[in-house]
Amino acid sequence: MLEKSDAIAALGQMKLLAPARIKTALAANDRLKFVLTVIQAAAAHAADTSAAPLDLHHDYAAARMEDAWLLDVPASAWWEDGRLHLADQPRICAKLREDITLMARPFEGSDQPDHLPLLARAAHWCDWLGSHDTAELSEHDLLLLTGGKRGGEDTFHILVMDLHKAINRLAAELTSEEIDGAHVWQLAAEDRPRVAAFMRGLNRTRGLKFDHPGLETAATRDGARLLIQNDIGTNDAHVLVVQVEAQTITLTYSDLHDRRFAFFQGLLAEIGAEWSSVGTRNTPGMNAGADYVVGTALFACAEEVALETALENLGARIVFLIDWNRARKRLNRLVKKTLSIEVLNRAARREAGHMGWLLAGGEAVIFAAMEALGPDYFHMGDRLDEVMGDEPAADFLTEALALAAAGLTANQAPTQIADQTHLLLSRHMARYRDDFTLLEEHAAFCQALAEALRDALAHRTERDGTAAQTLAQRAKGWERQADQLVIRLRDEAGRNPHRRPVLQVIERADDTADALEEAAFLFSLIGEGHHRGWSEEIRAGLLRLAAQVLEATQDHVRALVIARTLGSDSTADDQAEFLTVCWRVVNAERACDSHTRALRRLLVNQIDDAATLQLTTDFGAALEKSTDALLRTGYALRDLVFARIDTGLGTGLGTGLDAGRPGGRT
Repeated sequence: MLEKSDAIAALGQMKLLAPARIKTALAANDRLKFVLTVIQAAAAHAADTSAAPLDLHHDYAAARMEDAWLLDVPASAWWEDGRLHLADQPRICAKLREDITLMARPFEGSDQPDHLPLLARAAHWCDWLGSHDTAELSEHDLLLLTGGKRGGEDTFHILVMDLHKAINRLAAELTSEEIDGAHVWQLAAEDRPRVAAFMRGLNRTRGLKFDHPGLETAATRDGARLLIQNDIGTNDAHVLVVQVEAQTITLTYSDLHDRRFAFFQGLLAEIGAEWSSVGTRNTPGMNAGADYVVGTALFACAEEVALETALENLGARIVFLIDWNRARKRLNRLVKKTLSIEVLNRAARREAGHMGWLLAGGEAVIFAAMEALGPDYFHMGDRLDEVMGDEPAADFLTEALALAAAGLTANQAPTQIADQTHLLLSRHMARYRDDFTLLEEHAAFCQALAEALRDALAHRTERDGTAAQTLAQRAKGWERQADQLVIRLRDEAGRNPHRRPVLQVIERADDTADALEEAAFLFSLIGEGHHRGWSEEIRAGLLRLAAQVLEATQDHVRALVIARTLGSDSTADDQAEFLTVCWRVVNAERACDSHTRALRRLLVNQIDDAATLQLTTDFGAALEKSTDALLRTGYALRDLVFARIDTGLGTGLGTGLDAGRPGGRT
């Protein structure tokens, strides 16, 4: 029987035949890659028979294979005397010869100079396969078949990759129709809006690659499925083929870099992809002999609108794979490795990407901005995350990447982008390195602890052991978070001496948090029933003490809010208000001393069991101790504020407040 393609060829209408041959060649490419994967899996299993053979069923289905016997080849392979023995090797060689011939057919009859060597190489490998259809392969034979490293001997695998690229170029030349930039041929009516949806997403972010090659797209129908192919860049292995059949999108993706694979896997999972068959493979001569990662993403869509949305979202994310690994390595010079990947994720979600930042100068722009801020903030060798903290550093870098992308898109000069980056870093340092930011956060934890204890007494929570224990657990959590602020500021002060006065304030304030957390713990012991209860007079005394502590922590917060505004140009009213609040903290400490002594007198006169006396005494002492720490904190805060005002005004302010402590300024 004369096939339709043969009839067309006999009529000499090769142009009409080319699209069909290209589709056939692309299908052959999928099958060839699967057979090479089988050979590699067989070699790996034969080298280590204790490991289970690689499960290739999903790859088999994706390649549209009809040779189930290939799935059994890896398990039956073995090495002997440096030679790999494969069951059905003659059939394997025949499959390879058949499909490499189909891949080369689109170039038959061509007079283009770059097509002739491809045909010659295909003929050579057909001859080679014909002479190696025995039941064994030497190690060198295996490398010639599956090796992917260029610069040495030609390999069968390299020919497959070269033919694939040449077919993509040929397809682009042959197509007379484009849909929003995609080269298309032989589409069904329902394919057109789907290709348009994919291109809508691709074109939305295409500009973020700037002048980097890549993102050329071709689409055609192959039986019941639509094929969309995108050339990500110049890498041999970096091509995406999307299959759309009915309401399902399937994408098989491989990557030499496992981190980039995980990055793309995460991006697609966010838009509804379910990943399967994710695993590592190894191809001799490829990726320096290291493993690479392969996986399949599946979008199961309930309706056409959802399918087109998924295609659009998929298309919009491909650009972020270009030069991803280079951007990651450049970011590693600024922050730790995990944070570099987080920044790239955030930049992709904002559809800003990283190429603009690389083209604007990359890490050199950031280092220049750090240097411009001076040694009060950064020293040679500092990383952003070490100085700013993880989250602030990630926020800044994400904005820096977005700034660079927007700047280059607007045709701004790199020097202008560098200036904007400098100002951006200045704003972030003002936000995250302000002397009072960490102090205010810490003070908020102290106030929360004091308020929780006052409320617990007011609501008689000591009668509910579970509630008292919950209070203690919450208090412990707040105290630990307050500790983290101290640790962070201690690290900063170790690098930057100007932070040491701030450290002195927060270290004294942390004694307040510790005392209040201890009070919460003692309250939980009381709640466990280790006492005989309090009289209303004792409860009232405890409430007065707790309320005074809460008022002192609230005044500490107010003092910090006012202190933030004080400087050489602050008004006399602001300075007077600051001193008034500071004096309230001093008076609160004195009042708590009085409340504590009155409470002890009540306890001695009214309580006769040791447990109640001891626990209540310790509880009251912990509350009183917190105001002692607040008093010391107030003096350290006053020293910090005075450093911000001129000497004359500082002396005037210091006279009254210092009189309240031994050894104060006079």
